[in-house]
Amino acid sequence: MKAPKIILLGLAAAAICLFFWLDLGQFLTLAALKAHHHTLMEFQAAHKALTALGFMLLYIAQTALSLPGAAMLSLAAGALFGTVLGTVYANIAATVGATLAFLATRYLLREAVQGRFGDKLTVINREIESGGFHYLLFLRLVPAFPFFLVNLAAGLTRLPLRTFFLATMLGIIPGGFVYVNAGASLATIDSLAGIASPRVLGSFALLGLFALAPVLYGKFKTKR
Repeated sequence: MKAPKIILLGLAAAAICLFFWLDLGQFLTLAALKAHHHTLMEFQAAHKALTALGFMLLYIAQTALSLPGAAMLSLAAGALFGTVLGTVYANIAATVGATLAFLATRYLLREAVQGRFGDKLTVINREIESGGFHYLLFLRLVPAFPFFLVNLAAGLTRLPLRTFFLATMLGIIPGGFVYVNAGASLATIDSLAGIASPRVLGSFALLGLFALAPVLYGKFKTKR
């Protein structure tokens, strides 16, 4: 591995280790958000642009480094900025962060993975090239697939950057809206468990199937 890649990998590893060593995750909890909500709202009222920028940079860093806390940041977006602006800020930040994780994985690991497993990945890459947008949109809409794993796995494929960015931005809107909207009524939330009900999750799964419909139809038509 070349020196720039080693340096980038070392910096990312150091940032992740620092996050856990300093126990920064304690600030990304529902209890912490509720405890500091009034203070955050006062700061936001006095420094609207700075608060929005700081929030988005924090969300981008969390997503790019695949750290825990995305759900809490989405709740915080609703609590600080309201449903509409909160959804916009959270969506942009999550998409940019995911894209950085995607690019980092592609830069650091794709060449080695393709060199070792290239023949075995031929079929996967062919499918990605033909229906990558629909596949990724399905993965984004269905909550069964961890967000950070999709970012990393996509970086190992030949999925175009533009396709990744667009499918991610569109695919995370429904789930992001649910959490941001819940955060706008922060005082009524007792736990994260009740935010995404089985009915909501089922709706996301159905949307995911609709996203796959063009690919499935194409395969059916080809077989006929």
